[in-house]
Amino acid sequence: MPESIEPKREIAVADVRLTLLGTAHVSRASEEEVRTLLQSGEYDAVAVELCRSRFSALMDPKSLSEMDLFSVIRQQRVYMVVANLALSAYQQRLADQFGIEPGAEQRAAIRVAKELGLPVLLIDREIGVTLKRISSNLGWWKRYTLFTGLLAAMLTSEKVSEEEIERLKEGDVLETTFAEFAHDRRDLFIPLIEERDRYMAARLRGETARTGVKRVLAVVGAGHLKGIAESLETDTVDPAAVTRALEQVPRPSRWPRFLAWGLVALILAGFAYGFSQSTTLGWGLVAAWIVINGGLSALGALLAGGHPLTVIAAFLAAPLTSLNPTIGAGMVTGAVELSMRKPRVSDFGRLRLDVVTLRGWWRNRVARVFLVFLFSSLGSGIGTYVAGFHIVDQLFRVGAP
Repeated sequence: MPESIEPKREIAVADVRLTLLGTAHVSRASEEEVRTLLQSGEYDAVAVELCRSRFSALMDPKSLSEMDLFSVIRQQRVYMVVANLALSAYQQRLADQFGIEPGAEQRAAIRVAKELGLPVLLIDREIGVTLKRISSNLGWWKRYTLFTGLLAAMLTSEKVSEEEIERLKEGDVLETTFAEFAHDRRDLFIPLIEERDRYMAARLRGETARTGVKRVLAVVGAGHLKGIAESLETDTVDPAAVTRALEQVPRPSRWPRFLAWGLVALILAGFAYGFSQSTTLGWGLVAAWIVINGGLSALGALLAGGHPLTVIAAFLAAPLTSLNPTIGAGMVTGAVELSMRKPRVSDFGRLRLDVVTLRGWWRNRVARVFLVFLFSSLGSGIGTYVAGFHIVDQLFRVGAP
């Protein structure tokens, strides 16, 4: 077998021989090493550090055109999709700066395997599950700073720093992308690296048993090499049980929901108290609620470049949706914008490139739907608290001697 220039580990699991090849996601040498090893004829399968959705995005960029935007909005998955686009924008910056796309070694492994008729095993956890487990592992403020950092990353034209490149050479593009905006990297390390190491080890055990292959080349980031090897050597738990446990999304904390409903109760109580004092005061509070809440949400839709009817919908919907925490203003405005300006096939095709630039977000109809959702939701959220404080202030003025 050819001498490997990349770090690797040979591990026996039952009667299966696994070669874990640690690669750097921005290294042409890693891509060439993958080709050389697979073409040596020593392997009857290849495993790659990809989940089904990342595999589709990597091998078929047109898969974005199959995205059902109405479902994304209805199921409130906009934040998840935007986070995925942030990752894509970061990778595009790398491609523009170094002339090599992260994941080239994974793409090479898949293509060579297909040429040789070898099965391809996808062993990574779904990125959506990983993002949700990251979110559940962070406090609300860290989630906010992480998300805003990701948004800023999509719009920056700055070159990737030498420090980031060194981290990428250690081998995990997901960790590098998110760690750039996190103050405490330990919170990210657990769901991004530690859990995925054990998950990928379990998938390797499960997939080799299912397919019956005996000699597997596993192409993983160098940063995962040690953790996966240790899990393969020490973990005796049923692999299916391991993957099920690590695919579970923790239930969200209840206190934000209680807080939201508590705020609604206070607002409604304020209206009731205002009307009990005088009809004029009561209607004045209602008018203030509509103007402030609806106005700020409409402003958000306007700043996002929303259709005039979308802006009107934001003004009318926000005062009502803010009184029902299960429905957000963005769900209404996103759907209206999508109806008024249906994305073209070209918008889906250019989405990954357009979100790299500020102008591209407003030019691309798909991206603009997301902006409308985010900005109108933010405006409504701010408006809820501003209008709430205004109502309380007015009631205190009435009650003051």
